[in-house]
Amino acid sequence: MTMHRPRIVDLSETQPNTRRGGDLRALLTPTAVGATSGFMGLAIIQPGDRIAEHYHPYSEEFVYVVDGLLEVDLDGEPYAMRPDQGLLIPLNVRHRFRNVGDVEARMVFHLGPLAPRPELGHVDTEVTEPADRGAPPERTEAAS
Repeated sequence: MTMHRPRIVDLSETQPNTRRGGDLRALLTPTAVGATSGFMGLAIIQPGDRIAEHYHPYSEEFVYVVDGLLEVDLDGEPYAMRPDQGLLIPLNVRHRFRNVGDVEARMVFHLGPLAPRPELGHVDTEVTEPADRGAPPERTEAAS
């Protein structure tokens, strides 16, 4: 059994991940701290930007809004979120976050349990190009 010592990770030690939109920073991960039950990070979303729709087949996602105004689509239905609100996103629920305010939004996220392999943890259901990060794309019957 591997024992890991407690470790504080500063946001400045993390690499931005902008592939799904926003700036996702994974702080407490299996690689960074030896986590075995899940991972935690911070999403930084600029006004008008979004995190593209996706779902997690193995993990629940816990989110907590620290700053800004977000709208989250859960299986296509929008919900407003503001600072000091949390949300549990169950397994397999499609979700997308949009910053609908005029200031940067910050949201803490935690996913657990871990997927069997990292590449299995997220299933993307839309692609977000840098010039395409405003309103979500039109939905078609096939995309629902």
